[in-house]
Amino acid sequence: MRQSGRRPGLLALGVSVALAVGLAGYAQSVDLPALLGGDPGTSAAAAPTPSSPAPAVDWPVQGQAAYTTSAIDGVRTSGGGAPQPIASVTKLMTAYVVLSELPLEVGEEGPSFAVTSVDVADTQRRRAEGESVVPVAAGQDLTELEALEALLLPSANNVAMILARETAGSVDEFVELMNDAADDLGMDDTEYADPAGMDDGSMSTAADQVVLLDAAMEDPVLAAVLGTYSADIPVAGTVTTTNALLGQHGIVAGKTGSHDGAGGCLAYRAVLDVDGQPVTVTAVVLGQRGGPYIQAALTAAETLLVSVGASTDVRRPAGG
Repeated sequence: MRQSGRRPGLLALGVSVALAVGLAGYAQSVDLPALLGGDPGTSAAAAPTPSSPAPAVDWPVQGQAAYTTSAIDGVRTSGGGAPQPIASVTKLMTAYVVLSELPLEVGEEGPSFAVTSVDVADTQRRRAEGESVVPVAAGQDLTELEALEALLLPSANNVAMILARETAGSVDEFVELMNDAADDLGMDDTEYADPAGMDDGSMSTAADQVVLLDAAMEDPVLAAVLGTYSADIPVAGTVTTTNALLGQHGIVAGKTGSHDGAGGCLAYRAVLDVDGQPVTVTAVVLGQRGGPYIQAALTAAETLLVSVGASTDVRRPAGG
């Protein structure tokens, strides 16, 4: 556990104002207002407020989970607070750091990164070891946006390494940036050891990852990629998200992760209609097992989200 001397002020809760469309509607285009919106003219007095104590929800029976919503204060958790491996959910921080160092505006592709023969050899090694990769060829170029899509949709470990090198000069220096960013966000129970999440030393808690996803969703480019169903990548062709819940139950964004040390993991954002009011939910499940890891995480995440929606009670204050 890393002890940080830095603390953030308040956890910012993003509020979205549109319900998610069906899964097929995502295909390469994302409704950014649905991901990031919120009416800047709405007064604080008109915002949803909790009208009852913390609701009972269907927490996973194993692993860890955490969530927050735009109708409550703070992060609610289950399963303890000990750091544990988070697998490819690590890539949320990888993308967050890349866009912090090399920011993009919506519609921009960003700089191009040249794929080397070393990258091709690394890809072949990772594929042989059963890791998630996308095909690359020596001499090809990947734009920053294409690399982020490869990183976050099919969860390409080989592209995580390319992004780390191109952003910071080396993987080790990039990991330092990841840990610095975690410190800045107040993620005191998080330690990153690699940009891909294959190292069991990349550890965090569900609560810390809720904090990160809330921060990540404030970047419209990152929010758009996390909410994209498919994208076209040079050499690799069309790639699709591993988050099979995208577009269901109001889910507008997410990142999966899985390996033997971590089990199944999912960090996700949803926008629910509760009594006619939009309620944004940011949630994370870690350490899900019993069957294929990612499916176990998706099942636990879906159950948790449905119960959060059913048990959330919002009202407008008198005169609001």
